[in-house]
Formats: sequence, structure tokens, C-alpha cells
Amino acid sequence: MKKIIITLVVLAAAGVGIAKVLSDNKAENQARIDVVSKVSGVVPVKTFSVHKESIQLDFLANGNFVPNQDLKFMSETAGRITAILVKEGSRVQTGQTLARIEDKYLTLDVQSAKDSYEKIKSDKARFESSLKTGGVTQSQVDDISLQLRNAELRLEQAEKRLGDAVIKAPISGVINKKHIELGAYVSPGTALFDIVDVSSLKLVVAVDEKRVVLLKTGSQVEIKVPVFPDKTFTGTISFIAAKADNSLNFPVEIKVNNAKGEAVKAGMYANAMFRFNQEAPVLAIPRSAFVGSVNSREVYVLQPNNTAAIRKVVPGSVFGETVEILNGLEEGDKVIISGQINLSDGTAVEVVQN
Repeated sequence: MKKIIITLVVLAAAGVGIAKVLSDNKAENQARIDVVSKVSGVVPVKTFSVHKESIQLDFLANGNFVPNQDLKFMSETAGRITAILVKEGSRVQTGQTLARIEDKYLTLDVQSAKDSYEKIKSDKARFESSLKTGGVTQSQVDDISLQLRNAELRLEQAEKRLGDAVIKAPISGVINKKHIELGAYVSPGTALFDIVDVSSLKLVVAVDEKRVVLLKTGSQVEIKVPVFPDKTFTGTISFIAAKADNSLNFPVEIKVNNAKGEAVKAGMYANAMFRFNQEAPVLAIPRSAFVGSVNSREVYVLQPNNTAAIRKVVPGSVFGETVEILNGLEEGDKVIISGQINLSDGTAVEVVQN
């Protein structure tokens, strides 16, 4: 029992000692806080001296080449392939015969449709002759005329199917892939050939909204292809999208002449350099000078008495991290570019090394 009491007394004494140490530490920390509080009204900041500078408008965009035309050619009729006249890699011209489909029954259909048409045509002539003598009525003549028009349409359809049995290239280009084999049966919609026109290529790049407004169709663009480091190609802007994609960039197409079809190939990666004439220097400040964002149109300006004054400005064009200022600042003003989160209008500041 005595041992327990002694132990409790010792622990109580120790607790008093610990409490005193904590109390002393708290007092010391509070003293430090008080010291900091006394000088906390002066906020360290970095500044930027407003001046005119020439804005660099040139920019680089990356993309891949796509062919001028990339066509998956489908069959328009049904039948068995009896001849294939080209192979993968063959260059073809518009109208060139690529393959043939068995046309025996298609020819018979044409002949049948033609015989029917000729018979109805003769019947119509007899009906019109009989109408003059009263042998038939006008209604009968009208009916035979309708039958003749229908027979003519059936003949045209049969001739179209027969013509489709001779598969001809709809565009000029290269047979990039052959989907059929000799003896295969095809139906309307069956893939026959992939034809790629690489006589000219299109470099497709994505340009953000700040830069797309600088572009115009017809402008010349310098193009570098990494696989040809010693060559420089020239293209022409042929298309600028009117609507941004999901990443808020605008697709831009640059047409490159590739008549020889050997150097640049579809799918290759390339860099497009958009160059612009040097413009007159403009008043500009860093984007970081704005309170929150450029849309706030507010910056802090360092006053002669080392205080920060909020000021409304009118921003112009944005060039990366540089923002043109149209109104609200003058050359020589010092804007605060760091520490704004701790500022309010009239706060005392201390400029640290920029």
C-alpha cells in the first residue's frame, strides 16, 4: 500500500514538471508569433518593370501526314471474281480496270430487259396507230406508255449491273491493300481495294485558339520531317477548322505537293513552323502579374512608399506567358509578379531580389 502511494506521488510530481515545461514552450512560441505578427504587415514580393518588347509570334506545331484521298472501294454488284488485274502497290488511274466479276447472267438479264423493252415499244406504236381509228382508248395508250417507261428503267438497271461487273478505279492513286482473291464471291458492299492518292499530302496539326486567329488559308508554311533532317519542305494552309475539337484545339491542314510520291509518305510525323512578320514593340507584362488570372484584369503596382496598389488594366493578346497591355499601365511602372495572395490594396511590401 505504501509503495502505491509513493508511486502516485512521484508521478504527480513528474506531471507538474512536464506541465511547466509545456507551459514555458508555449509562452516562448507565443512570443515568437508576436514578433512575427509585428512585422507581418510587410509582405515580401517580386516585381517586374513594365516596358515595351517585340512579341515573338512564330510557333511550332506537330502532326502527321495523311493522303489527299484514302478510299476503301466497295463492290456495287454481286458475283464471282473472274479476274484481278492489279496488285498491292500498283499505281492506277481513274477509270482503269482493276478486276472483273462473272457477267454471264448479268448479260442475260440485259438481253431479257432489252427484248421486253423492244416489244413494249412496238406495242405502243400499234396502240397509237389504233387510237386514231378508234380501235383503242386513250387510257390503254397511257397504260402502254407507262409500261414502256418501266421497261426502259429495267433495261438501264440491268445495263448498270453489267457495267459494274467491270470494276474500275474511281480515283487515281496506289493500291494500298487488296481485299479480294480470284474466285471469291462478292456482294454489294464487299470491300475490294484500298486506294490511296499520295500525289499530294496533308499535314494535319492542332493549333490553340490564341494562335489560330493568326493563320490564313493560302499562307506558306515551312515543314521539317525528322526522317529527312537535311530537307525542308514547303506547304500551303488549305483548311482551318471552324470549330475546336474536344481538346479545344483547331485542326489545320497543310497541303504538300508530293507528285513524285517517293519522299514523304502518309503517316510520317512532321513539324510545321508558322512564321510571321515582326510587329512593332508593345507594352507587355508576365501573365503571373495578374491577380488570379488574366480575366480578372487586375494587377498590383508598387507605389513609391513601398505599398501595393490594385489597378485595373485592359489586356490585349496573350502570347504564351506574356500578355499585351492596352490600357492601365505605363512604361516604367513596377507590377508585382509574386506574393499577390498575401496582398490587399495599400499593403506594405518589401521587394526581394527579382
